[in-house]
Amino acid sequence: MAIVTISRGSYSRGKEVAEKVAERLGYQCIGRDLLLATSEEFNTPEIKLIRAIHDAPSVLDRFTYGKEKYIAFIQAALLRHFRKDNVVYHGLAGHFFVRGVSHVLKVRIISDLADRVRLEMEREKISEKEARRIIEKDDEERRKWSKSLYGIDTWDPSLYDLVIHIHKLRVEDAVDLICHTAGRQQFQATLESRQAMANLALAAEAKAILIKVRPDIEVSAENGIVEVQTRALEAHEAELIQEMESLAKTVHGVRDVRVKVVPAVPYGD
Repeated sequence: MAIVTISRGSYSRGKEVAEKVAERLGYQCIGRDLLLATSEEFNTPEIKLIRAIHDAPSVLDRFTYGKEKYIAFIQAALLRHFRKDNVVYHGLAGHFFVRGVSHVLKVRIISDLADRVRLEMEREKISEKEARRIIEKDDEERRKWSKSLYGIDTWDPSLYDLVIHIHKLRVEDAVDLICHTAGRQQFQATLESRQAMANLALAAEAKAILIKVRPDIEVSAENGIVEVQTRALEAHEAELIQEMESLAKTVHGVRDVRVKVVPAVPYGD
């Protein structure tokens, strides 16, 4: 059992590869749009504004802690699926959320610009010049997203276990390579890797709830114990701790909550 994350550019055939890998392995196939559509947390104005990839990440700056909230919601939704194992995810920065989990196979699909332009021309019935402009703009927006939100460059090959160039290698070849690699021993789930995923997922679930109260928080979890760190004025500390403990304990799987409040400096001091 493994998890496969596939990072891709537009018209690189990555979505097609992901769907075929999931079909062959009998895995669930999910993308970013499914996360947005199926998660209750996304019923917020800032999330609705950024459904399209061409919305620059700066749109989130219009909202208080917009980026932090978006990342927390996306992470919680994605890790819910990942906890079940047997998942293929194709979307931006899926590998970012599962650092340190050994049973995740991280793949990057690339394709020649000329091939991508040709596909865009065929599908949209547009000129070569217009197709090239659209693809180059899309690539730039995807890089902006990953750098602004997650601090990574999705084009960096060191982030992946496999980088597959769709040209001489066809889609079916890519599917063969990914399925073969996913079946290797080093990508099989272990007790330790499952626990690591469970810890990440629990921390993400707790943060998605707590961030509505205090966006500037750090949350971690281990074996059902959730640790939270935030800032507050001393006069509000006891009330804040009580509120956060009560909220975090509503998350399934939380056995205990430990909140650490770092004194905040009063405005004007």
